[in-house]
Amino acid sequence: MYNDIKLEKGLYNLSGKSFTAALEELDPSSNYCGTPLEKLDAYERQLKRFNIRISGSDCDRVEKFFTSTESAVLFPEFVTRSIKKGFDEAILTSVCAAKTVCGCGQYIGCVLDDSADYTSSAEAETLPAATVRESSSATVLAKYGRLISASYEAIRQQRLDVFGVMLRSIGVKLAASVTKKAVEVLIADASRVSTSVLTYEDLANLYGEFDCFNMNALIVSPEAASKIVAMEELSDTCANESGRIVLPFGAELIKTSAADDSTIIGIDKDFALEFITSSDLVMETDKLIDRQLDQITVSITCGFRKITPDAVKVLEITG
Repeated sequence: MYNDIKLEKGLYNLSGKSFTAALEELDPSSNYCGTPLEKLDAYERQLKRFNIRISGSDCDRVEKFFTSTESAVLFPEFVTRSIKKGFDEAILTSVCAAKTVCGCGQYIGCVLDDSADYTSSAEAETLPAATVRESSSATVLAKYGRLISASYEAIRQQRLDVFGVMLRSIGVKLAASVTKKAVEVLIADASRVSTSVLTYEDLANLYGEFDCFNMNALIVSPEAASKIVAMEELSDTCANESGRIVLPFGAELIKTSAADDSTIIGIDKDFALEFITSSDLVMETDKLIDRQLDQITVSITCGFRKITPDAVKVLEITG
C-alpha cells in the first residue's frame, strides 16, 4: 500500500523513468480501482499519506513538505508539476498535434508525400500512391531554461497554491520562448495569401484556403489579436472552456508574442505540428530536497517539426 512506500532521492534518478512512473511501479494505481483513492495517481497518494494539501481553503505552506526526510522527497515533483502545467497548457494543448520523446539531440522523422489526386480508379488499375519516407534532414533540438533563485527562508511560509501559481507562470513564460521556434517552423515554406489592411473578410478568406483540413486555430501577435477582437463582426464572439476567444468559423484565437504583427498563422492543430523533446522538464532535485534553493535550474530540450504542410496557411499584412 501507499503508506509503506520508502521515499528516497534515488527515485528521481532511475533511467528512463519519471518520479511518478517510479512510484507507480511501487504502488500501481490499478490496485485502487473501486476504492476512494482510484482517482489519485501514485504521487497524489503520497501527498495524502503525509497530509500535504496543495490547494483549497486549508492549503498548507511550503514547509509542510519538509516535516520529514521522506516527505521532502515529494517537493521536487510538486515544483516540476507546477511548472509543467503552465508549459503544457501554453504549448501542447494549444498548437501541437503530437509529442515525440527522442533520446538524442537530433530527430529524423518521416515525410508523407500524398500529392497524387484522390480519384476513382477503374478495375485492375493501379491506385494512386501515397509515400512515407525518412526525412532528408534532422530536427535539431535546443535547450530552453530558467534559473530560479529563492531561499528556503523566503518561501517556507508561502501557501502552496500561491507558490504553485508562481511556478506555473514560469512554465507559461518558458513555453512562450519555445513557441518562437514553433512559429518559425510553421511559417517556413507555408502557403501564403496577403492583404494590405487586416479585415474580417481576410480572416474568412484565410479560412477558405483550407481544403481537406480545418482551420481550428489562429496564431497571432498581441497587437493583431487586439485588432481582431475589435472587429465589428466579432462583437458577439464567445470564449471557450479555457477562456480563449473562438472566432465565428470555429478557430481558436491564440495570442503570443512569438508571432509578428504582420503575420497571421492559420493551422489545423490536429495535423500541423510535432513537438519533439529529449526529456520532460529537468530540475536539480537533490538541491530542492536539501532546501538549497539559491540556484535552481529548470530546463527542457525540444524542437518542432511540421507534419502536414497543407494544415498550415499564412496571411501576410503588407500595409
